[in-house]
Amino acid sequence: MAAEEQLTIHEAGRKLAQREISSVELTRAQLERIDRLEERIKSFITLTPELALRQAEQADQRIAAGEAGPLTGIPMQMKDLISTQGVTTTCASRMLEDYVPVYNATVAERLLSQGAVLLGKGNMDEYAMGSSCENSAFFPTRNPWDLKRVPGGSSGGGAAAVSAGEAVYALGSDTGGSVRQPASLCGVVGLKPTYGMVSRYGLVAYASSLDQIGPITQDVTDCALVLNAIVGHDPKDSTSLRLPAADYAAGLGEYTTPSPLAEGGPQGGPVRLGVPEEYFVDGMQDGVRESVQAAIETLASLGASVEPVSLPTTRYALACYYIIAPSECSANLARYDGVKYGFSYQDTQNMWEAMERTRAGGFGPEVKRRVILGAYALSAGYYDAYYLKAQQARTLIRRDFDRVFDQVDALVTPTSPVVAFRLGEKINDPVEMYLIDVCTVPANIAGLPGISVPCGFSQGLPVGMQLIGPHLSEQRLLNIAYAYEQATSWHTERPEL
Repeated sequence: MAAEEQLTIHEAGRKLAQREISSVELTRAQLERIDRLEERIKSFITLTPELALRQAEQADQRIAAGEAGPLTGIPMQMKDLISTQGVTTTCASRMLEDYVPVYNATVAERLLSQGAVLLGKGNMDEYAMGSSCENSAFFPTRNPWDLKRVPGGSSGGGAAAVSAGEAVYALGSDTGGSVRQPASLCGVVGLKPTYGMVSRYGLVAYASSLDQIGPITQDVTDCALVLNAIVGHDPKDSTSLRLPAADYAAGLGEYTTPSPLAEGGPQGGPVRLGVPEEYFVDGMQDGVRESVQAAIETLASLGASVEPVSLPTTRYALACYYIIAPSECSANLARYDGVKYGFSYQDTQNMWEAMERTRAGGFGPEVKRRVILGAYALSAGYYDAYYLKAQQARTLIRRDFDRVFDQVDALVTPTSPVVAFRLGEKINDPVEMYLIDVCTVPANIAGLPGISVPCGFSQGLPVGMQLIGPHLSEQRLLNIAYAYEQATSWHTERPEL
């Protein structure tokens, strides 16, 4: 295999099955590309070349024995907050710089049991707190389309790696858009499943009621293949859903008619798509607006019924998120006290001083900002005014979605109001940075699935279209995204590196 050839999962799977290439050859080609590009992209925190080649050899043995699955022998990257046994898992934080888990996260176990090949752990915003991948304690990741710009966050390492061809696919996590937004900014596909569909066991928690693991891939078919592998009930996760088995890739079907969405609705009629006016916010770049509107027109030409809808409480979602998420993170990160594991300040005999200095030195500025915000929102005298009020607003936001999904089958929105911005442009303005999440946060607040697919370019940079559906409507969203993808070629565009 040529080092420059970028294969999707399904393309690589066919070549492996037909013995045109071996997993070892494919993995070596990926490692060569990483060696050539990584100094510029910086998508990996930890590389595992020796482990990857061992896994590739084992994958070739499985393929030869006729025991291969769709992901067997395919090299991938895993976000560095997903626990991997024997492989450093840092959360891009000094606090966990030397932490090596003794167990695998459930998603890691499921992928590895299918013969996946782990190239390494992806860079991210520290503890998944950020929208640009600039908050990593180690280095920022750069967007392959313009190395002076951010890849988005917090799963920026995964999106950049897939876009640049450093990994065939990646696994990220999405708390307020952290899979979909970087996918949009890097011109790839990113899916946040329904809350509870994918086990969070072994995912280092940021905000437990919002976090969800999801795939970052080159196209929709790959997204469905990875989803197949990671969904399923897990008794180790109390929020894990019990669902019937499903094959999301097989469910994509063959779209051979000129109007594939004309009969794809739940009642057999056209797919009904709603366009919520609240997502086309003030400050949205004209090029983003135009690309998404053109994508909506394409969906209509494929037979979908398109109508405007309103989600009035959406305007409160961002404020609601930035109370609930910091509150949960302040509780989750209380475990990092310098006693049990991780970074520890030892130059004092005073326990409280040691804990204070441990947290001051181990956490970066954005993490400390959110911990302080959360502690304030949960404190006596402010709990009812902030945290309780945010939870009440969350209920209203969910009801708004329920009402709209009685009228339409899915929503079409921009994924991000802007294309990738310059490194350093927003890092010193937290409020402006938080506003980048305005289109993605509502789905997390309501626990809904959402997918971002490439839909055009503005200023020479990728634009993403987001589809949001009711709970457990992943197959419907994938079908709509697939139909759009088959009618366009945006997903085939890759940066020149």
